[in-house]
Amino acid sequence: MAVKSTKPYVFDHKDSVAGFHGNQLVYASWDRHLLFAAPFLLYVSPDMTFRELVNGPITALIQPDPDASQVDWGKVEWLKANRKFTPDFDATLSDNGIHHKAMLRFDTPGLNSLAPQD
Repeated sequence: MAVKSTKPYVFDHKDSVAGFHGNQLVYASWDRHLLFAAPFLLYVSPDMTFRELVNGPITALIQPDPDASQVDWGKVEWLKANRKFTPDFDATLSDNGIHHKAMLRFDTPGLNSLAPQD
């Protein structure tokens, strides 16, 4: 909703990256896996490698899904801000252009056991 103000509308954003002590928030979601109702919210260092992100918090969080053990991370299709994205697994999140409040989505073609069939 647009705001029309009669005076300057100045305030500090409480969720800016400055408030996270050198870390940042990153959202991640697994497309077509309805066991997870919303994206995961991750609190991570921008110096973490993409591989550490995947092998650490993302792998841990998807474990309840029956498809989790079958994910081949080398075949996963990634989106960053709803655009196709090919991550460099050995580069940092920052080097991959993943900044505060970035949204990552990943798709695992053929692994959709909990999704409605198309």
